[in-house]
Amino acid sequence: MTDEQAQPMRNTMDERATMTAEAGTETAPTADLREERFESPLSQRVEAILLIVDEPIALVTLAAAVHAPVPAVRQTLETLVDDYDGRGTGTRRGFELREVGGGWRLYVREEQDDLVAEFIGGQAPARLSQAALETLAVIAYKQPVTRGQVASIRAVNVDSVVRTLLARGLITEMFADSETGAINYGTTDALLEHLGINSIDELPPISPLLDDGTDGFDEGVLR
Repeated sequence: MTDEQAQPMRNTMDERATMTAEAGTETAPTADLREERFESPLSQRVEAILLIVDEPIALVTLAAAVHAPVPAVRQTLETLVDDYDGRGTGTRRGFELREVGGGWRLYVREEQDDLVAEFIGGQAPARLSQAALETLAVIAYKQPVTRGQVASIRAVNVDSVVRTLLARGLITEMFADSETGAINYGTTDALLEHLGINSIDELPPISPLLDDGTDGFDEGVLR
């Protein structure tokens, strides 16, 4: 092939290269924006999610939430455990990170339980909202029950309400489901004292209080 014959081919290749470069320049900002969205350190993203969960969060779920590979998230969790336990610094935090029921969650350290209980007990009691009363009623009649089941019955998100009821000492974490890791909640003796009854069995029948007597409840809890 002579130079004259090859020249058109070189021109075509140059044009294609130019078009590709221009296209790359146009799409680069979009790619950069996607990267910048999660440019914060992985440890910070993991801590942010752990701070708001009410139940142990599975490793795979946590990895999806922070947009990171599972091995990287597991290593980050192990690093945080060491950090909170004071390994390397000699200073332990007032909370700890534990793997419970197949998931991870932040907990107050056992030696701080009395302090936290005293603080909560010393807070001026406030009237429960309608949402809190309804959620408490579902837990009382359905216990043991998971947060997801309560949300399904009430058809609304109950995360903040459950946190309020826990803080007020009216409900407690009973156990974690062996398969899903979901926490099952039940009422406390403090609730019985507030209601002036000796047992949860002394609650009035629920059927007359519901529109059709069955909405959202199994037959077994209707008395």
